[in-house]
Amino acid sequence: MLGIIVWTLLIAIVVNLLLKKFHLPTIIGYILTGTIIAYVFDLHNAVNNHDLKEIAEFGVVFLMFTIGLEFSLEHLKRMRKEVFFTGSLQIIVTTIFVITICMLVFNFDFRTSLIIGAALSLSSTAIVLKTYNETNEIKKRHGQRILGILIMQDIAVIPILLMISLFAADGDQSVSFLIFKTTISALILLSLLYVVGKFLLEPFFEHVSKSKSDELFVASVLLIAIGASYLAHYFGFTYSLGAFVAGMMISETKFKHQVEADLTPFRNLLLGVFFITVGMQINFQVIANNILIILILLPVLVSLKYLIIYFLVRIDDTKRIAFKTALSLVQIGEFSLAILELARSRNLVDPTHAQILIVTIVISMILTPIILKNLSSIASKLLAEDTLVLPDTYNIDKDTKGHIVLLGYGHLGQEIASNLRIDGHNYVIIESNFKYFQMGYDDNEPIIYGNAAHKHLLESVNIKDACAVIVAINNPEKLHLVCEVINDLTHNTKTIVKVTRFSEKLELESLHLEHIIVEDDVVARALVEETKVCKVDFIKEQND
Repeated sequence: MLGIIVWTLLIAIVVNLLLKKFHLPTIIGYILTGTIIAYVFDLHNAVNNHDLKEIAEFGVVFLMFTIGLEFSLEHLKRMRKEVFFTGSLQIIVTTIFVITICMLVFNFDFRTSLIIGAALSLSSTAIVLKTYNETNEIKKRHGQRILGILIMQDIAVIPILLMISLFAADGDQSVSFLIFKTTISALILLSLLYVVGKFLLEPFFEHVSKSKSDELFVASVLLIAIGASYLAHYFGFTYSLGAFVAGMMISETKFKHQVEADLTPFRNLLLGVFFITVGMQINFQVIANNILIILILLPVLVSLKYLIIYFLVRIDDTKRIAFKTALSLVQIGEFSLAILELARSRNLVDPTHAQILIVTIVISMILTPIILKNLSSIASKLLAEDTLVLPDTYNIDKDTKGHIVLLGYGHLGQEIASNLRIDGHNYVIIESNFKYFQMGYDDNEPIIYGNAAHKHLLESVNIKDACAVIVAINNPEKLHLVCEVINDLTHNTKTIVKVTRFSEKLELESLHLEHIIVEDDVVARALVEETKVCKVDFIKEQND
């Protein structure tokens, strides 16, 4: 076993180093590692080992715990529409469509069709949230929609597992008794977690932090995360649901950032184990024997999920948000693998059909990181601009001169606008994100909805007569495109651009920009300047 662990670590490092050269995420490297060791060491059956499954699942548990740290109860209340309305509808509609296909096309019975439909309605929490956490996309509008749907999917695992238990039961327990038992268990679990989180967590962490022992603090974090997961499991729910609620409880305390920092190494390590177990389930013999079915099944399932999620999100959001949300969730997730394996062991799904579905699911999971990495560029190419029914936007006078044009009203744009207003500047804002546009409109800002990469829009705000153009756009690709358009109109003589890294500054050099502010450089200089103050204070203390 020790030799296998050493080889697994070596293969994982080598594979990921190679993939990094092609800018591919580590998730794919871990999955490929699992596939390689499964064939080299003949470990295909090891993936069914109970202990290995438990360890791997805790990667998802810690992921959900850290996601919970970002969300208070108040935040979840604000997301109730995304979670309970969109999330529930997505699961129900997808399940109904799959049931219909299974019964009419493949002649499966209703129970089998229902289990398969429920399993395929779920998406990959592990892959999507890990990627979105790393890119910070989780805080954007489509990230919030995705998170809401994934939370509901995680909750839905409970009734799905209950349904399998009912189908496999010998009739010893009635349906009403099982539902009653589950409801009572849920109330007890949530009450316990709420009481502990509300009254005990902060005093507990304060007491531990007074010991000034990093080991004790880390042990306390692990105790809370694993303890909440175990408690949820004890009452018949998923580990990750308990971890998510525990994370939400800690988010109400002042220790949330330290807890997140301490837990991240454990989360990433165990997520690596989880993805390796996913790769171990790829069986090339099954793929070879059923290649035609898989080649048809994969695009059909992906397309079906995309269309359902897109139209549900599109009910109350923009085309771009609906597109990004749907494309991010087209894969089938890790809980689906567990559901199908459980159904197969209870003789509710044919073993051959289960294996075909598992291989199809794993392939969809492998493709997901590549899709997510290129999501913004795909959206930019396919969707030029969102169109919604807009309130009356700000109109600029034709003879306006000497004003400032601000492109982007995100967090940075809002701070810039606030400072411009305080200083008494005449300015106009262009924003393409409807959420931020609405915020500016509600705050009575001189804001226009539209894509700043469109030349006619820039001309409509008299950009040639402006004294300065501030570009506060986070997307590097869009920023470069906007600067090219501005260059055609003003030759970038008065364009001020904020970039995050020095490498982004180098990419803009061809546009002859004179005013580029590198965020990392500014922050670094500010931090170094602060050390001078600290040094002066230190010298004073020594002299005293």
